[in-house]
Amino acid sequence: MGLLIAAYASLAAWLWLTLAQGMFWRTDVRLPPRSAPAGWPSVAIIVPARDEAQVLPLSLPSLLAQDYPGEAGIVLVDDGSGDGTGALAARLAAEQPGLPLTVVSPGDPPPGWTGKLWAVRHGIAHVRTAHTRAHVNGHAHEPAHEPAHAPGTPEGPGPEFLLLTDADIAHEPDSLRELVAAATSADLDLVSQMARLRVVSPWERLVVPAFVYFFAQLYPFRRINRPGARTSAAAGGCVLLRTEAAVRAGIPDSIRQAVIDDVALARAVRRAGGRIWLGLAERVDSVRPYSGLGDLWRMVSRSAYAQLRHRPVLLAGTVAGLVLVYLVPPAALCAGLAAGRPAVAWAGGTAWLLMAGTYLPMLRYYRQSPLLAPLLPLTALLYLLMTVDSAVQHYRGRGAAWKGRTYARPGDV
Repeated sequence: MGLLIAAYASLAAWLWLTLAQGMFWRTDVRLPPRSAPAGWPSVAIIVPARDEAQVLPLSLPSLLAQDYPGEAGIVLVDDGSGDGTGALAARLAAEQPGLPLTVVSPGDPPPGWTGKLWAVRHGIAHVRTAHTRAHVNGHAHEPAHEPAHAPGTPEGPGPEFLLLTDADIAHEPDSLRELVAAATSADLDLVSQMARLRVVSPWERLVVPAFVYFFAQLYPFRRINRPGARTSAAAGGCVLLRTEAAVRAGIPDSIRQAVIDDVALARAVRRAGGRIWLGLAERVDSVRPYSGLGDLWRMVSRSAYAQLRHRPVLLAGTVAGLVLVYLVPPAALCAGLAAGRPAVAWAGGTAWLLMAGTYLPMLRYYRQSPLLAPLLPLTALLYLLMTVDSAVQHYRGRGAAWKGRTYARPGDV
């Protein structure tokens, strides 16, 4: 009787997810209709980078080559790298004509700041000073090396838009132009695209499309994009943000402790009255490799428990939910067939079919075989274990660790 109840509960959950969770499984949410503005606004591209020498040759040239009709420049914030990231960026800019590049180094973040947001803070402060404005909007192509923004330096209004993009994100030449056109056409304060992650190795094929699928399930894009919606999220690898909206929302100071900074940023902008949009990218790609399971495991586990606000009760509920929604269907189908219980087998099999069917669009988006769809329960089991491991590492004092830094939960700072 218990298995029958679980099987039908899982089926009910999948019916609700399929029909009532903002059509999260659809992958056709792309940049909204857009047209070129009468005058192209100025943009500063801010790239926080820590030990990114491996991926920078694949990503930075794509930013330097942006075909943007207005004033634009790049500020790469070298966040204490030990692999020569800053020097490599300057060399790449010197070798390739394109947008002007400035490299700044803010120093280590103080307590209460994550490294990425500390870097973003200095990048924004840098482009908003009158001195830096001349560099960002100038026409020289030589890379400039500047010290970190000095406290007390007067800040001007700065560029009209900020493009916050990670060091592992490669953009097609028209990416910035299309983002700005979308923001100006729809009067949006934040436009974010979830970059297409790299899917090459077997582990990437198994884990990466599901990562985006699970994210969309938690934060349905269509629901986020409705004016006045309560659900807010962004994809941190590619965020175009109006400078005025950033100032109004206190970005990044108001979210300085956030490990999951993209969701926190979107919430702050919406709370301040901003209009936001999130969708899947067509011409924005992550070049970071996750060749082995260990790399993917660390990528997920470093922030999974932070997503649950470090609350054991939410962890227990998440584990129970993952078991019910993803693991019960195949177990019920197999147990029902083995025990000659058709009702159990039918409920489990139908739930599994709905699960696989809603996963197929994401596999098509990632150009992967549909044969991976029935393996989603296995992938969900891996995510369950990663989430539990995230909590274990937190209580061992190694939670939210990334590139040599470990961040405490906000209440502990």
